[in-house]
Amino acid sequence: MIILDTGAVKALATGHKALNLLAGNMATTPGDQLRIPALSLMQAEADEEHLHRRVLAFSSVVVDPLDTMAAATVGTMIRDGYGSPDTCHALYCALPRAEFTGMSILLTEDERRYPPGVVTVDINSPGMLGFH
Repeated sequence: MIILDTGAVKALATGHKALNLLAGNMATTPGDQLRIPALSLMQAEADEEHLHRRVLAFSSVVVDPLDTMAAATVGTMIRDGYGSPDTCHALYCALPRAEFTGMSILLTEDERRYPPGVVTVDINSPGMLGFH
């Protein structure tokens, strides 16, 4: 599962080349989706009006809801000092879950926001941009 945090959502909305290519390519592969935590979309929209229109126009993008269990867990993470609501919801989405097999990858502009053990990829890293 590939998750976009607030910074990655903003980058996708502003035409980040690698993220736009990823979203376009995933649209042609059945079952592949980019997941955006609801609180990351909320924060990105709060920062820039109508951003959601550009992001949700990609058919490969889905919003991960803040359901009952997520709300309780994210609230605990915030209280325990793991970060802001949007950061904690992205972190929650990256944790292992029964409905998803395999490892989650969290795309971000700031890998330091997340604790060790979470697989993060800087959206501006050379590998993400197609350079090795």
